[in-house]
Amino acid sequence: MSDKRFLIEDIREAIAKQAFPTVTLWNRLEGRPRAPSFDRALRAEVRDALWFLTRQWQMGELTGDDAGTPVLAKLHVSTTRLTKYRAAGGAVEPFDDGVPLEAKVERRPVQLTQDGRPASLDLRLLMGRQWLKLVDTVGDYRAAYVARYPIARPDPSLKEDAPSAAHIEAHATFAAVAQRRMDGAGLYLYLRGDPARHAYDGIAVAPQDEPKIDAIATRFLKWFEDLFLQPAEGQGDAWQPARLEYAFACSAPGDGGERVLTVDEYFHGHLDWYSFDVDTGASSLGGLPEEAPDPRAPVTQTSIPVPIAFEGMPNPRWWAFEDGKTNFGDVKPDTTDLAKLLLIEFGLVYANDWCLIPLTLPAGSLARVEGLAVTNVFGERTWIEPAGAGGDDDWQAWRFLSLSAKGDMNEPADTSLLLVPAAAKVHEGKPLEEVALVRDEMANMVWGIEQRIPLATGEGKPGAEAAAETLSYHRRLLGELLAGAPPAPAPASGAPIRYELMNTVPEHWIPFVPVRVPGSSREVQLQRAAMPRVLEGDPERPVRVRPRTGLLREGLDASPPSPYFVHEEEVPRAGVRVSRSFQRTRWLGGKVLVWLGARKQTGRGESSSGLAFDRIVPRDRNG
Repeated sequence: MSDKRFLIEDIREAIAKQAFPTVTLWNRLEGRPRAPSFDRALRAEVRDALWFLTRQWQMGELTGDDAGTPVLAKLHVSTTRLTKYRAAGGAVEPFDDGVPLEAKVERRPVQLTQDGRPASLDLRLLMGRQWLKLVDTVGDYRAAYVARYPIARPDPSLKEDAPSAAHIEAHATFAAVAQRRMDGAGLYLYLRGDPARHAYDGIAVAPQDEPKIDAIATRFLKWFEDLFLQPAEGQGDAWQPARLEYAFACSAPGDGGERVLTVDEYFHGHLDWYSFDVDTGASSLGGLPEEAPDPRAPVTQTSIPVPIAFEGMPNPRWWAFEDGKTNFGDVKPDTTDLAKLLLIEFGLVYANDWCLIPLTLPAGSLARVEGLAVTNVFGERTWIEPAGAGGDDDWQAWRFLSLSAKGDMNEPADTSLLLVPAAAKVHEGKPLEEVALVRDEMANMVWGIEQRIPLATGEGKPGAEAAAETLSYHRRLLGELLAGAPPAPAPASGAPIRYELMNTVPEHWIPFVPVRVPGSSREVQLQRAAMPRVLEGDPERPVRVRPRTGLLREGLDASPPSPYFVHEEEVPRAGVRVSRSFQRTRWLGGKVLVWLGARKQTGRGESSSGLAFDRIVPRDRNG
């Protein structure tokens, strides 16, 4: 018979009252080592190795035929080089790998004049200082060149000087250097206007100094053209104003002709293999006056494959701990984030199945792996062909870093690898100008809103402020003009309303109206239009407000001026934002390159200008 003293009827109550001290709780179990050393415990000793081998035999682990480790790899690659380049609408020219491809494609002309007036005062002063520094090595001609090519002072009483006189910061800058500093752009444009001109024209120069000045003039021209990458005269420009993006093509020699690579829509700011498509319908990009030697060369290389390793990679060896720098458990992908899921699967499941075979190729190469012979530890040799061969539209094919084929359907897949000579890092300056193209459904048009415009000094200014200052400038001139004129007759009073033919919008809103595409009865495109500058009491006919950004002035500065059209599909419902800014990078050998490039981004939705016609509005107190 058991002792009832040790029978517990309600264990919870007994624990709460601590009635039985022998009832103990543990919230953690810790091992108590019997020796100060952990060496034996970490050895994971096996007492019966034969028993483990028999268990492996029973489980079929010894019958695997994929356990061979590669020890030798022989790679055969066919390589070629990009030899031709053609900007959209331009002529074919030799491919130049002396500059990054982004700089070659994105470069835009630096604007030294706008609407016949001086622009980019900062560059004009820089060019003037450079010329005076060069001419000082010849003789004392500094004062003569400042007098010959002076910075003009804007006249606040002229409408034509509004771009520089309407803004106080621009007017102050011009006034500070007017007649005191040299306009280097004036000399540059004079020399570029006619090769027969000389830098000493109109200046009293000693005859023995004329050859020296001609020599430094050549240096001066080359200095400025090396300072900024710009399209040379006669060369094609990759910028497509109607598309608001860049387009170009390259080619490399191939079997039976050339392999043409096209880029139809580039606006991201960085070029890489994914930007290019193989044009299977083109056999040649065009001819050159002098054909370069055929750069095709096969490469056969034998090397020892090295297993791929990365930080935090799962270690296949027992009792080996992974590096904790990469925590895959902290990665939280969404159900639609396919790329991140594939990366995690590669890192956790297939990471130890990949080997690395290094192959060094120069930038601008187009390489295709013909095959790979792998020898494993058992002496077996396996011939491996590139994955992804077949049809380009085969959605079940696995490809990586491969080019897409351009065509309708059933094009063969291209397994080549393109090493683009692109810049590793590009420093982008503040936007000099920025334009937002937005849809206005109420007015049934598209507006190009100049959110940032370049002043005549070369600096940027918010478009709304510049538009308000320009309108105030013209109103002041009109007020001074009508100061002595008799006042206009006042309208009849007593009516609480008045008729308004149309209202207006700020001057930095440039309209784009839909027009039909020539030859089509249904397709439309957007044409740049203009709003009138209506000034109360102006006896002259209202003038058209012209854009002040180079992005929207396409064709206005040409001789004769030409209209500007934008494809309607380029302005979606969300709109687009386009900006221009200076880009800077370092290329091979540490050479610094600077160019003016454009970027395009998605807009922020529709907008409303409030433009209306034939309105009845309440009369103001002064009316």
